[in-house]
Amino acid sequence: MAQQYAKDQPHGFKNHVENIAVVGAGGRIGEYIAKELVKGGKHKVTAITRPDSTSKLPEGLHIVKVDYNNPSTLVDALRGQDALIITMAVTAPPDTETKIVQAAAEAGVPWIMANDWGVDYTNPDVARDTMLGERRHKVHALIESLGKSSWISLVCGFWYDFSLGGSPARYGFDFGDRSLTLFDDGNTKINHSTWEQCGRAVANLFSLKVLPDDASDKSPTISQFRNNYVYISSFLASQRDMFDSVLRVTGTSEKDWTIKHEDVKERYKKAVEDLKSGNMEGFVRLLYSRVFYPDGSGNHEASKGLHNDVLGLPKEDLDERTKIAIERGEKGLL
Repeated sequence: MAQQYAKDQPHGFKNHVENIAVVGAGGRIGEYIAKELVKGGKHKVTAITRPDSTSKLPEGLHIVKVDYNNPSTLVDALRGQDALIITMAVTAPPDTETKIVQAAAEAGVPWIMANDWGVDYTNPDVARDTMLGERRHKVHALIESLGKSSWISLVCGFWYDFSLGGSPARYGFDFGDRSLTLFDDGNTKINHSTWEQCGRAVANLFSLKVLPDDASDKSPTISQFRNNYVYISSFLASQRDMFDSVLRVTGTSEKDWTIKHEDVKERYKKAVEDLKSGNMEGFVRLLYSRVFYPDGSGNHEASKGLHNDVLGLPKEDLDERTKIAIERGEKGLL
């Protein structure tokens, strides 16, 4: 598509995003995105929820309840929205997102942030081996085929707090018994992002101008990410880096921990077999272990670069976030 400029648009064109709808504003990532959007004060934010939802929603949201089995309620809720942000669990039925995307097209929503929130699925091996890439690409293709909306996907790596402080099936840490499973030698670095950083990235993205004013305007715009990916990160860190941080935060030493090593590719293969046998934890282990392959799969910073500076994202402190991750895990919040 040829570069468009705001000066050439018809009368009434609005070169900013004002109205934003969020599906899943009471969920893990959705909560932080909604909070940052409201905090910025530049958007009118609508939370789209089910009638029977009991999720606690952030303050400052307009709430609209919809019936996903009645598409007209979705279309009505999305009319007049400049952007739609979809945040749902990976276990959500695939047809739910399809219904939302189709409703957004019918309502004429220009921008859709798809339900991706993770690793770089432009890597075909990762897309295949994590069993998620095909599903994500199909959603992008659907959005484009409907011809009414453009998609943007946020590549943020794994969520740091959630992955470190939660189940050992994720980053291998078990804080209850002070044990750690290192994948290979534990030195493979991958990108991670905090929920707060993801929220800031989305809010700052949709605070940009939609189009450059004219050919001389070189400021960042939403349109530069049309049908494309935004790459962000809080940290580039290995398991060993995280463990060093854990030791500093907890005041423990390596001798206080039980450490074992596991071949990451064998861990992946075993996880696939466990999933085939009906053990859903196998999916978690295959997802995490695959991204820790020593082939750069989890280091999108090296392969694609980052948009942190474009979006004005702050530097974060690893030890501070490690402390928060451990505390959240102890409280059962992960």
